[in-house]
Amino acid sequence: MKTSRVSFAAALAAGTVLVMSGTAFAHVGVQPGEAAKGSYATINFKVPNERDNASTTQLEVNFPVDQPLTSVMPQDVPGWTVTVEKSKLDKPLTVHGKQVNEAVTKVTWSGGKIEPGKFQQFPVSVGKLPDNADQMVFKAIQTYDNNEVVRWIEETKEGAAEPQNPAPVLKLTAAKAADGHHDDKGATAAKDDKGHDEAAADASDTTARILGVAGIVIGLGGVAFGVASRRRAS
Repeated sequence: MKTSRVSFAAALAAGTVLVMSGTAFAHVGVQPGEAAKGSYATINFKVPNERDNASTTQLEVNFPVDQPLTSVMPQDVPGWTVTVEKSKLDKPLTVHGKQVNEAVTKVTWSGGKIEPGKFQQFPVSVGKLPDNADQMVFKAIQTYDNNEVVRWIEETKEGAAEPQNPAPVLKLTAAKAADGHHDDKGATAAKDDKGHDEAAADASDTTARILGVAGIVIGLGGVAFGVASRRRAS
């Protein structure tokens, strides 16, 4: 009886952990989770279906208005219709010498279906990413075919536990500095050293040949001298 109770308690604990893990991790997110500041990147909004008796039929992603992106291009997803909404900027931006007065503020995918136990990714090419921030928060709204709406809009505060419905977050990292010129210099130096070594090797080879010819000439001279001496003696 004692063993059965222990086994039941262990199974219950394991089940609780699984349920909590599913609640904590099965939410709308953005992948990859980070991108370089000031760059252009392709990100995917990953949408899992958390219900056993309903399918996801719509995803709405709101782009931060205080971090406007001048380029937002969603990739076609079979079976889904995408709608891109733009809003006028309070402060126009200058991109490639041109003034931009509006930016994308919302992208909505609808008409498709994410069945229970499955997930779907929605790719978007975005840029130019902010170079003066450490993250971007995209508030998302997931709609099911039973009219249930889940709002993934809660921002995670530093040092606090993850909220129940966290908003997708894209972390912005420092861009890597290009150091190709160092490699070019190194390659040039290596090339120069190689040329110097080859020149030295050619000089050494020429010297060896001259010394070899000189040795042969001296050897032949010695033989001739020896023959002449023998004739005189005879």
